[in-house]
Amino acid sequence: MSKIQAPKGFEDVLPADSWKWQAIERVARETAALYDFKEIRTPVLESTALFHRGVGEGSDIVRKETFTFADRGGDSMTLRPEGTAGVVRAAIEHNLIAQEGARAKVFYIAANFRYERPQKGRLRAHHQFGAEAFGIADPAQDVECILLQMDFYRRAGLKDVQLQINSLGDAESKQRYRDLLVAFLSPKAAQLSEDSQRRLSENPLRILDSKDPRDKEAVQGAPPASDALSEKSRKHFETVQQLLAASREAFEVSPSLVRGFDYYTETLWEVTASGLGAQNAIGGGGRYDNLVESLGGRPTPGVGFGSGLERLLIALEAQGVQLPNPTKPLVWLVYHGDAARAAQWQLLRELRANDVAADMDHSGRSVKGQFKLLDRSGAQWAVTIGDTELANNTVVLKHLKTGEQTTVPKDQLIAKLKS
Repeated sequence: MSKIQAPKGFEDVLPADSWKWQAIERVARETAALYDFKEIRTPVLESTALFHRGVGEGSDIVRKETFTFADRGGDSMTLRPEGTAGVVRAAIEHNLIAQEGARAKVFYIAANFRYERPQKGRLRAHHQFGAEAFGIADPAQDVECILLQMDFYRRAGLKDVQLQINSLGDAESKQRYRDLLVAFLSPKAAQLSEDSQRRLSENPLRILDSKDPRDKEAVQGAPPASDALSEKSRKHFETVQQLLAASREAFEVSPSLVRGFDYYTETLWEVTASGLGAQNAIGGGGRYDNLVESLGGRPTPGVGFGSGLERLLIALEAQGVQLPNPTKPLVWLVYHGDAARAAQWQLLRELRANDVAADMDHSGRSVKGQFKLLDRSGAQWAVTIGDTELANNTVVLKHLKTGEQTTVPKDQLIAKLKS
């Protein structure tokens, strides 16, 4: 009978690597708490309409990359392709931002699903640390989200990180910029890729983000978004830059920077890091002041970011960063004979009750067989009991890295291990 394997683009995280995920997730939660962002958990499955209205009908994500299907009741459902739309839906549904002047700051660590060609660090099931802030239109909220993201990377140990920022302006500015791009690119329509020829009428800003060489050449000399900014949006973006500079956060203004979601307005940003090759983005975000209203809520400003955890782990490994291993040191119990086995069973329960990670063989292997298991366990300590130790109420404690071995009174073992 053939083996069943994980679907293409979906990967298992095995025990040898799961501690790295725990370390990164702990850094994310601790950093979010410092900025007073509270955790939110939304369903992995949402109504398809949420992403069509939120992410945008013309976006590549909705057109090409969603896992969408009809459920048994005939309703169209979609696996979450990104985090923001579901968070906005939850905030509206549970009245987190129902009152005028209300604000909410939340973060999430969640899996997203996109049907795209799997690449290193870009899987069909990928995980993100994201944060969203609602109710504050001031540029300071943009900068707080940026600083949270950059602080997360620093606390994780990531080096050689670059922050790029841009502004698409408010809705009117964005429409003016669309018109400028269409006027600039229309004479070059025949030179564009097939996808970008469609985008020219549906979503011309996406052409700026195309990786196709034909599109890259066609957009050379395109007008920057700053040419279309209203005075209000210009001042907003200038303040963002001033606040970043005052926070000593290095950045570069990238006039051609756009993001993959239609909902972005005003400030947007992207973070890149060494160790990822040509596709070196590890996260980004932006402001979306019209998204809450478009999904049925009262007009509410919003801003946030998402950061891919797979790509962060790859970059950390490439940069030689050693993550702190949160796993407790393991104590392995070895027994000589049935009476010692019964004593070790009781000791096992006592150690765990005192917050000491411990394990032993439950199958009755020989002492040699027990030590083979111990060698594979990665344990730091071995505690051995035989007839002599039973008679004297002692144990033999061995540090497996140094080889140091000593006989310890049994009632002093826990204190010895904890010291």
